[in-house]
Amino acid sequence: MTTTLVARTATEPASREAGEWRSLLPWIVPAVAALWALLGTGTPARDIALYGGYFLLAIVVPGTLVFRVLFGSRGNWPEDLTLGTATGLVVMLAGWALGAALGQQSLLIGWPVLVVLPFLLVPRLRRSWRRGAGDPLPVGWHWAMAAVLLLVILWLATVFQNFPLPPVRFEYYKDLYYHLALVHEMTRSMPFQVPQLAGYELRYHYLSDADLATASMVTGIAPTTLLFRLWLLAITVAGVFAFATLARVLSGRWWAAPVAAVAGFAGQAVSFGSAAATFNSGGPVTLLSPSQDIAMPLIALFAVLAVDRLRGRPLGWGWAFLPLLAVAGAGSKASVLPPLAAGLALTGVVSLGQRRKVPWAAAGLFAVTVFGMLFGARFFAGGGASVLQPQALGTLRWLAPYTETLGVDDGPRWGGFVPPGVEAAGTTGRLFVAWVVIWALLLQAPRLIGLVVPPRTRGTGDPAFALIAGVLLAGLGATWVFWHPTASQVYFYAGVIPFGAVLAAWSLADRVRSWRVPVAGAVAGALCAVLLPRVDPPAHPTIGHWAWTMAVPLLRLAAITAVVIVVLVAVWRGRARRALPVALVAATLGAGVASYTAQNVAAMTVTAAPKGEPKYQLTALEMRAAQWLDRNAGRDDLVATNVHCRPMNATTLCDARAFWVAGLGGRRTLVESWGYSDQAVAVNGVGNRIYYYQPAPDRALFELNQRAFTTGDPAVVARLRDEYGVRWLFADSRAGAVAPELSAVATQRLRLGTVTIYELGRGSG
Repeated sequence: MTTTLVARTATEPASREAGEWRSLLPWIVPAVAALWALLGTGTPARDIALYGGYFLLAIVVPGTLVFRVLFGSRGNWPEDLTLGTATGLVVMLAGWALGAALGQQSLLIGWPVLVVLPFLLVPRLRRSWRRGAGDPLPVGWHWAMAAVLLLVILWLATVFQNFPLPPVRFEYYKDLYYHLALVHEMTRSMPFQVPQLAGYELRYHYLSDADLATASMVTGIAPTTLLFRLWLLAITVAGVFAFATLARVLSGRWWAAPVAAVAGFAGQAVSFGSAAATFNSGGPVTLLSPSQDIAMPLIALFAVLAVDRLRGRPLGWGWAFLPLLAVAGAGSKASVLPPLAAGLALTGVVSLGQRRKVPWAAAGLFAVTVFGMLFGARFFAGGGASVLQPQALGTLRWLAPYTETLGVDDGPRWGGFVPPGVEAAGTTGRLFVAWVVIWALLLQAPRLIGLVVPPRTRGTGDPAFALIAGVLLAGLGATWVFWHPTASQVYFYAGVIPFGAVLAAWSLADRVRSWRVPVAGAVAGALCAVLLPRVDPPAHPTIGHWAWTMAVPLLRLAAITAVVIVVLVAVWRGRARRALPVALVAATLGAGVASYTAQNVAAMTVTAAPKGEPKYQLTALEMRAAQWLDRNAGRDDLVATNVHCRPMNATTLCDARAFWVAGLGGRRTLVESWGYSDQAVAVNGVGNRIYYYQPAPDRALFELNQRAFTTGDPAVVARLRDEYGVRWLFADSRAGAVAPELSAVATQRLRLGTVTIYELGRGSG
């Protein structure tokens, strides 16, 4: 017997090592799928290899080493690398901030080496290269997470297909140009300026753009390729695995990780065809908001560490890292820390009531989040964030059942502590408002079901439940008690969607005793989501028609649910009471994942075409001209342009969000577009116009800029050059007439399609 025990012990390391190698096999499929999605949409193979090497060596490796030395190993490679990646993002941002403050961004390539070097030279730190004690995750975890990743890559493939790399005739979402301009701005030294309005202080949560800028400076990859392809893929995957780790930490079950990941990142709100009746129908990551995307792995890392501390695990020197993590979260997306702070506050109150002593762990974590919020308010908050106002039910103003009935005359102004249409509504109208809110929340069931059927551990005094539930409730509540003229309050909820998925996965992990019930429930929910007839918005948008339109799918679903309950009671009888909550959670999650998958599969079958109306599209030649400017202008050169509006030839009413000259041209512009400036936002609603339709902040400078292009007056051009430091003129005849006299006072460097680029030398004018 002793001989057998010794033999078994001797073979365990070899068996474990063999198991770890076998666990690599599942990842081949999503890796091939990712390459297919990237290469098939024009991503250069060289850029894929470069960014892959950069992300591994500059983010993952240094971050994992720092995470292990501060917080210890999780006992397995996947979770160490996952949390290490989030840590690495913070470490790299710290290096970028130091470089930008000192004007030494060219040295960023050496920052990861500087971080890793102590782990090579100091004997006590070398152990951080090894995985700590603990059992590796089972092979089933790898197969399940690989399957989840495949669904996420399916979504990414639809994004890549629908957003071709420039130059191409296309209408990109205006915020993408805004972020591209910020990426270029982050390559310059502090203090930063608004790139589309040179000389104005930049106040924005720009750390996602800083991360993109760092990758571009180190690798030489174009910001467009990073944002539209490589960075989006890497950050999305990082968020998926970070929240999967949180689910396993909370529940103690390995399979809760893929359940949370698939529900949070490969699921969506239920849709019966009336998507206009809900909000945040998609997932928590989107190409259109890089700031939202990078916040996901960061906030998940904070949550994992918070759960560890609340459950009694000491953080030691890790406390020194938490303020940096909080600042990174605030600088990535201003809306992610407030729900976390609310969840920690709720945790503290609950712990105080249960244990009758000061909850120091919750208090310390709460203080860290408040520090991050205050720091963010001082150094990052600005632009549209300053328009956020308290307004109960303000989100109704972006739901069609309300905007097409009671809210048709609400307009762009704040309007008070409830929407004007609600304030003026009678009894019938207010009942209708209640129905719209209930309906919108019902469609969000895949994200909120964990609140209805919570984990059983909630009754054991586990502070982690109050934290996760509090974060979810705070994000949902903030979405419904605030108003923003462009609905940015919904980001409070977008940032907590994965917490809802984690809570639901935790509930299943606490309740499941057999796989038959959850599998049957998930299949039933998926079939309902896919097979139930679609309901179109009413042809005549009245209160009655909208109320019935929303009621029809709910009545159908109620009938199906009643039949299922009867069947469950008949089959399981005494066990039905335990089976029903499990079936409900599984069916709800299955419906969300099925809706998401069906939508993406349908999107993959649609041939990509030039997006948008021709008047809003840029031509491939315009994009090429801007890219030429990026290659040939000095990093700090200033550009004047006659492009200001969407569409470019707008005269009476200018939508000042044409950010493409600074975005693709990569240089600050004297006056391009001002729609997101603090000055424009401050006068939102004046003249019954939303902020991006307001006039330029400096009207005199705007008119001087325009005269240079319309008259070619040598004196005006000389003022732009000598008084304001303009070095280039970017003229597009689609935006208005361009004076031929410009060729006499400036050197024409490029003529491409409708664009002419002039250089202003010392002797020009």
